[in-house]
Amino acid sequence: MEEDVLKKYRLAHDISDEVIDFARPLVKEGARILDVAEEIEDRIFEMKAMPSWPVNFSINEFAAHVTPGIDDQTILKEGDLVKVDIGCQVDGYISDRAFTVFVGHKTHPLIETSEKATKAALDALKPGVKVSEISAIIEDIVVGAGFNPIRNLAGHSMAQNSQHEPPSIPNGRTNDQTEILEGTPLAIEVFTTDGSGWVKESSPTTIYKFLQNKPVRLTEGRRILEMAKNEFDMLPFATRWLEGISPVKLGMALRQLVEAEALECFPPLKEESGGMVAVYEDTRIVL
Repeated sequence: MEEDVLKKYRLAHDISDEVIDFARPLVKEGARILDVAEEIEDRIFEMKAMPSWPVNFSINEFAAHVTPGIDDQTILKEGDLVKVDIGCQVDGYISDRAFTVFVGHKTHPLIETSEKATKAALDALKPGVKVSEISAIIEDIVVGAGFNPIRNLAGHSMAQNSQHEPPSIPNGRTNDQTEILEGTPLAIEVFTTDGSGWVKESSPTTIYKFLQNKPVRLTEGRRILEMAKNEFDMLPFATRWLEGISPVKLGMALRQLVEAEALECFPPLKEESGGMVAVYEDTRIVL
């Protein structure tokens, strides 16, 4: 990895440290998630970085891909298990981080287990280690604590302006013998649950991402595609970022863009048995 690229990854991570310290106290009883998400995103800009995707607030049985919609009125309450996923990027080089708050309480066994497994996996990262070895560490810790990892979610590598690249690091055991190469940026992302350990797609979708330029009929669709490509650096964006478009036209345009395969959508991911979910995630350059 070139030194200037490494410096940008490290700067993004340093900024994410400060953003997480800023964000944690905001996740509390009575907070409206729309207000908190916008405060965190504003903080990222103040730190001279950009969000790599909209701040995610996935609550209780929802594991990922939940960001507040336009005028979202969701209020956090005591006992909520809130997953906060934050991405910071510098010139497209990403730090991918996530933590969980048990609202009104200091901690929760699911949170402790996800943090322990993530940190053990990060400690094991080195050039030449196999994906199967990292996944085994994660599963052993999670199952040993009496919980299930979410097996159809995984950690991942990243690249400039791309939040998901191979190799993937599954949360459960795998036969993948891929060796981790020196210079690989890896996000280890351990989801723990007291449910069955699988997620399924849910609704409503509030996160989208540019795929390719395609001709579309609606003026609003062409405008969204231009914003997705140029303003959002082809990274995921929130529907609430698309200001000045009526809800009806916005819905029509997004459907048209997804059907044309110009945009990719990210539906909310929900634990299939309704189990509670926690996550902890950090990014490391393998050196």
